[in-house]
Amino acid sequence: MSNKILKTAFNLFYHNGKLLPIAEAVIPLSSIEYAYGFGVYETIRVSNGVVYFLEDHMERLIESAKIIGLEHSFSQSAIEKGINDLVAETQSESFNIKILLIGAPTKEGASLSALCFNPLFPDKKLFKEGASLITYNHERVFPHAKSLNMLQSYIAYKKAKEAGAYDALLVNRNGFITEGTRTNFFCIDGKIIYTPPEKDILLGVTRKALLKVAEANGYEIVQKDISLDGVKKYDGAFISSTSTKILPIKIIDAEILPSPSENLKNLMVLFFDFLKNCNGKF
Repeated sequence: MSNKILKTAFNLFYHNGKLLPIAEAVIPLSSIEYAYGFGVYETIRVSNGVVYFLEDHMERLIESAKIIGLEHSFSQSAIEKGINDLVAETQSESFNIKILLIGAPTKEGASLSALCFNPLFPDKKLFKEGASLITYNHERVFPHAKSLNMLQSYIAYKKAKEAGAYDALLVNRNGFITEGTRTNFFCIDGKIIYTPPEKDILLGVTRKALLKVAEANGYEIVQKDISLDGVKKYDGAFISSTSTKILPIKIIDAEILPSPSENLKNLMVLFFDFLKNCNGKF
């Protein structure tokens, strides 16, 4: 096998305390829990051997399971060790890890798997020009749980791709934007960053990091309901996620937004520098 192939191949995955060949990464068709979405997941970034914000992702995984009533016997420390073992055996410099915790009739039957995959990064020009997004009317049942019950988000994302958009923004029954299908949403006005109320959204780990960086550099954070019509009143808007980092928004549906402001550009530089130098920790 050539070195090039070795560097891009993911030969192992983690399952219930063991590293196993990727060929054994299967889920029985008889798993009602998986078929019905009774599970939770996390996506973690790995770059040059650094696992980004592992503890924070694990805390959210455990909390997500608790929110939906998924009982299991996995400790946070054991999961973290398994992830680090998987990273140590993976012959690739940069990749993502997806963790799946799937429930069962008993907590002993719950399963936990982690597998590596190549992330889908935005086109670099989008960081300068901004991305196009659409809207989709939907609100998740358990906003703070990163669960496998993602049908509506899947449909919304599919519609976004069909429209040539980067993502879809979810709009709740009151007409307010909450989040993207796989991203958090923000508006910015001067050095004030507006975020939808935390009770209504998934508390993204990347979101947590960027708000920490923003506050440390003189930005003010305000939680506020944001309507689609109200977005154009701000200097601009942006989204964040593990792979997206900070991505300006150029268009929402047919509404053209202002070009990225200097304050947003500065925040992007500050956050990218933080990710480069933080060694995967807050």
